[in-house]
Amino acid sequence: MVMWVFGYGSLIWKTGFHYDERVVGFIRGYRRVFYQGSTDHRGTPDFPGRTVTLQAFPGELCWGVAYKISGEKDQKNALEYLEVREKQYDLKVYLDFFTDLDSTTPAINGVMVYMASPDTRTNKNYLGPAPLEEMAKQIIHAEGPSGPNRDYIFHLEDALNQLGCEDLHVRDVANAVRKILLEMKTGS
Repeated sequence: MVMWVFGYGSLIWKTGFHYDERVVGFIRGYRRVFYQGSTDHRGTPDFPGRTVTLQAFPGELCWGVAYKISGEKDQKNALEYLEVREKQYDLKVYLDFFTDLDSTTPAINGVMVYMASPDTRTNKNYLGPAPLEEMAKQIIHAEGPSGPNRDYIFHLEDALNQLGCEDLHVRDVANAVRKILLEMKTGS
């Protein structure tokens, strides 16, 4: 039996587990948003960072990478690793993965996806939407054990560019972060 995992955030550039195949593609009906708080990787409980989650949105596509994990031991190791790494995401869902924009038939059925729900009773780290400048300021100042939150957004933007994908939300947040950093540097 084969397991597939979809990466739409840091899993695109930093897997942390063995996989047999990496496929670029997308899931339908979702968009990537910086609505999830990170208190364990890119922030702290006192000052959470912002990381991406998926939000259901008809007509949208979320590009990323699907990883095929074949061996039983590799699957067990990957799941153990992901359950720790993605512990602040309260949902694990199985979605269809596509590689062809014109196809209605998925390339892979049932890829595993970690997501954060907006239900603050089950997801204490959900931050939700905020004005762009507010999100950018939070990202600039947040830092956790995995490094500064701003590194996360710039790595994500670079990783998506390398895949040939432009995500307008990621681009807009990254540009807002750059603008504030420039203002801080120049004192304006």
